[in-house]
Amino acid sequence: MVLTVVVLIFLLINGYVGYIAWRRTKSADDYMVAGRETHPFIMALSYGATFISTAAIVGFGGVAANYGMGILWLVFLNILVGIFIAFVFFGKRTRRMGHNLSALTFPEFLSRRFNSRFIQYFSGAVIFIGMPIYASVVLVGMARFVETTLQLDYNIALVVMAAIVAIYVIFGGIRGVMYTDALQGSIMFFGMIFLLGAIYWMLGGVVDANQALTNLVNIVPANTTAAATATGFTGWTSMPALGSTFWWTLVSSLIMGVGIGVLSQPQLVVRFMTVKSNRELNRAVLIGGVFIFVMTFGAYVVGSLSNVYFFQTTGQTAVQAAGGNLDKVIPTFIAAAMPLWFAYLFMVALLSAAMSTLSANFHVQGTAFGRDIYETIVNKTGISSVRVARIGIVIAVIIAVIMGFVLPASVVAVGTSMWFGITAAAFLAIYVAAVYWKRATKEGAIAGLLSGTLVSLFWIIFGYKKTAEPLGISKALMGHSTIITSVPWPTVDPMVIALPVAIIATIVVSLLTKPPEKEFVDKCFEGIDTAKGK
Repeated sequence: MVLTVVVLIFLLINGYVGYIAWRRTKSADDYMVAGRETHPFIMALSYGATFISTAAIVGFGGVAANYGMGILWLVFLNILVGIFIAFVFFGKRTRRMGHNLSALTFPEFLSRRFNSRFIQYFSGAVIFIGMPIYASVVLVGMARFVETTLQLDYNIALVVMAAIVAIYVIFGGIRGVMYTDALQGSIMFFGMIFLLGAIYWMLGGVVDANQALTNLVNIVPANTTAAATATGFTGWTSMPALGSTFWWTLVSSLIMGVGIGVLSQPQLVVRFMTVKSNRELNRAVLIGGVFIFVMTFGAYVVGSLSNVYFFQTTGQTAVQAAGGNLDKVIPTFIAAAMPLWFAYLFMVALLSAAMSTLSANFHVQGTAFGRDIYETIVNKTGISSVRVARIGIVIAVIIAVIMGFVLPASVVAVGTSMWFGITAAAFLAIYVAAVYWKRATKEGAIAGLLSGTLVSLFWIIFGYKKTAEPLGISKALMGHSTIITSVPWPTVDPMVIALPVAIIATIVVSLLTKPPEKEFVDKCFEGIDTAKGK
């Protein structure tokens, strides 16, 4: 009864907020960028809640249980890159340039900056085809929590969650997304503070808990001490051995992939275009920074310290107690260690985390389908693209649910890192060039976009063991699960290979081709170097 009441109240409030957003959505501008007049508090919480999902709490909390406190370097990058650099060095320029170019989506922003329709529909296709990976793992994270905590069927939880989110995104557009994000982000924030305080209280305080984790140095995440040493494990409160398998996976995929890839996330970049001045972005930095710190630091520390709790109570590591599935570590810990009422309340926090990220993902996929692919190809503008965007959202939801049924265990963090890496490889080089390099050309941008995307895809299929092995294409064609079998190459993230290629291609081709017209570039950069808080 308590659970039913809590969830019903939560869904009713979300429904009301979504209704308000629907009433205020009158045009394509409202649907895509919220009329460019979003309050900084709503923008900051929406950005943070979109960034931090069940992927961070459930997926990366499980990763922390496997790798230990080394994952805390990602907290540093989340704040430095994901908030400070993103808002101060990219957000202000993106907001102003987006206004100059009347861009409503990230692909449209890039295409108008470089005067290329190809960039718009190719970028839209990358988002619409690739983003279901991320959306599906966010769904999986939530469904696993419901399955473990409430003993409900995983498949039912998956479908119901997706349907609820789809309804308010389809009708409310980005206003519906951002209003509900602000509500859900507030719930997530207080839920994580309580969980972090609870685990330290249970384990005897900050010093005793961290020392107990350090003392588990001989309780290793592999089957034997020898196996763990071979992979580079050195302890739960220290980094893996430099250059080892553990180190490459932790640093190149989990820390760098997400820490750097955040700059090129289309669902986050579009947030910058929803505020009316730089002043709002300045005010949003502190709010976003505090939110991201609490959410990521809390999830990673709880994941790491859950090893102490499970070893003291069951003699097992957290991953062993969760049946070997990293995605079940946080749900298993909460079900075992926390009172039932908190499990219910934290489920609402996780519902919030999942719904906020899913809503943004579905909205971006829908607008990519309607605005960036359909509208660009058929050359029709206006309200028709909103209708097609709504169709795209429905398709995106269906794809995410189907993938949620078939994805393997321990996939949440891997899927998140993969999507962040794909966007970094495809978009980051040309995004930086778009807002900072006036000499960059259309040909250079296309070269960077294509080379980054294709090299990343090639390495996912043939070079990166975590993806190449289950796909089996490399094995079928070459007899090996990866084309290069010697360490460390099978554990090197695709972004590490593809992003430098994209950067070089963008620079070299731009320098070899005719510079863009000065009048066009001046229009793009109008007011960027002179506007202070405007």
